[in-house]
Amino acid sequence: MDYLKSVVPSQLIAERGVNLVVINPGSANVRVGFAHQQKPFNVPHCIARYMRVWDEGSNMTAQDQMLNYQLSPAQHLEREKAYDVIASMLKIPFLDEEAVNSSFPRKMGRVDGHNISSRIDTAFTWASVTEKISSTSDTNYAGNASESLVVQSENKDDGLALDQPETVVLDQPGTAALDQPGTAALDQPEIVDDREHNHDRYKYRDSIFGEEALRISPREPYCLRRPIRRGHFNISQHYPMHQVLEDLRAIWDWILKQNLHIPCEDRIMFSVVLVVPETFDSREIKEMLSIVLKDLRFGSAVVHQESLAAAFGNGLSTACVVNLGAQVTSIMCVEDGVTLPMTGMTLPYGGEDISRCLLWVQQHHQTWPAVCTNPPVKPIDMLVLNKLKESYCEIREGEFDAVAVVHSYEDGVKVTAHKTRLSSLNVPPAGLFFPQVLAPDAYPPPPRAWFHDYEDMLEDTWHMEFPRRPDLSDGFYANINVGLNMWENYPVFPSRLKREDNLGLAEAITSSILSTGRIDLKRKLFCSIQLIGGVGLTSGLVAAVEERVLHSIPSNEAIDTVEVLQPRTDPTFVAWKGGAILGILDFGRDAWIHREDWIRSGIHIGSGRKYKDSFFLQAQAMCYINN
Repeated sequence: MDYLKSVVPSQLIAERGVNLVVINPGSANVRVGFAHQQKPFNVPHCIARYMRVWDEGSNMTAQDQMLNYQLSPAQHLEREKAYDVIASMLKIPFLDEEAVNSSFPRKMGRVDGHNISSRIDTAFTWASVTEKISSTSDTNYAGNASESLVVQSENKDDGLALDQPETVVLDQPGTAALDQPGTAALDQPEIVDDREHNHDRYKYRDSIFGEEALRISPREPYCLRRPIRRGHFNISQHYPMHQVLEDLRAIWDWILKQNLHIPCEDRIMFSVVLVVPETFDSREIKEMLSIVLKDLRFGSAVVHQESLAAAFGNGLSTACVVNLGAQVTSIMCVEDGVTLPMTGMTLPYGGEDISRCLLWVQQHHQTWPAVCTNPPVKPIDMLVLNKLKESYCEIREGEFDAVAVVHSYEDGVKVTAHKTRLSSLNVPPAGLFFPQVLAPDAYPPPPRAWFHDYEDMLEDTWHMEFPRRPDLSDGFYANINVGLNMWENYPVFPSRLKREDNLGLAEAITSSILSTGRIDLKRKLFCSIQLIGGVGLTSGLVAAVEERVLHSIPSNEAIDTVEVLQPRTDPTFVAWKGGAILGILDFGRDAWIHREDWIRSGIHIGSGRKYKDSFFLQAQAMCYINN
């Protein structure tokens, strides 16, 4: 304890952060890095697997992505009404009204590649799906008639064409060409025989990860899988549990090897801080711990909640943490370094819904280029929409248009740039307060029937109530050396958050804070709202949250001030950073789960390391900060 009081923080981070890996999984992205890093690697949480059985007329499939989903007429009507409500709030024309006094034409037309702004340099390119066969693997493939090989010339394309130029698929050198979709170029290149031209040989990559997986052409024989959707494992009849867990393991293993350069045999010397969103159920957390300790072979691990880690990342002990993620928005209040589970709330919309709303608004106003944009079928389209949203969308009053360069990715056509004037760019982010315009039901959460046949890890504690121990202060700082025993007599709450489908962000924040009950705490939380997640960077969002939350507070509440705190670090990574801090401060204490213990018995009733204590374990680190 004396050492922790005197040590320089940078020295502590250097000593304990080198062998400490922090993993913060989310629905759309996973953030992974060493605790001593300033920021983590932010990787799209997906994997594309090569499909050896492929329908030539099909597009790249996406596991359980509801490709044919259509909004009902009633949902269309709700969406249009919500747009008009937002238009009234922002003082812009209603949905079916044309903007007056517009001095620019809506469409600006296609852009010549040699006469456009530098934004074209940020265009995405189709991912290469083949890899060169080494001499060692050449021997392994000999005699395997079912393995497809690609013969590719040395001429490299400019990165903009849909297909790999000068390619043809062969079963084995010297055999007849096979008709594999997505491999023969659309301009009918000549068929090359490597026996005569001595070309290198290529094969399809078995797995492709991260953003590269999102940039695969839909004509290629790959299936895109997203193991987490809307804050839960993406389990369904089309995507069974074992595949979800295997895909999670494969993605995390690839990041550890590719970005952190930790081989499997060395991981026993490393520990993991698992920063989990509040949306995850206890079994999902248990399975992730098994992946970390059993499959990835780390020496030890600890679980921390995302909201509590976010508060620590901004140097706060009390706050209302609003996590605006890509697919889910979650709210949780933290008091004196301990989360208040009864305040937890989850909203089934996020940044990707804002991006889809941006596309819908432009298509309605006929400002979108005349190209086929379909994010469910072509994930690269979602990358384009996300980039436009981040660059142009903001919440502000008045008509808000902007000239933008939109890139289109269509089958058989090179990546094309279109210059257009995008309209009503302040409507999509304002949909956070009127979620009907976002139409989040297009991508509902995965079915939860998976949990019905499983005994919940916390079931025996959900209905138990314990009084607060009189020997502990409100700040949880008394008697700091007693370890885990200090938390044994605290009530434990279920980890499932209340899900509100049609509740706007302002009303959800107000409801969460008011559920605390105490007027002094409510006043403190209304003045300590913390916005985290990528959407938290939206220009104008802070002022909009303060105004609308203040107006949503009932008149009988003696509260007249609402304040959103300025972030001290990037809101996208603040939860990861807080997890690194918690891991360093709490390193080596009883909260950590060791690999041997987990493999032998896991977490079970009667253990000193029950997951139920994770709501309170983080408070131990607060002792070091406040003493």
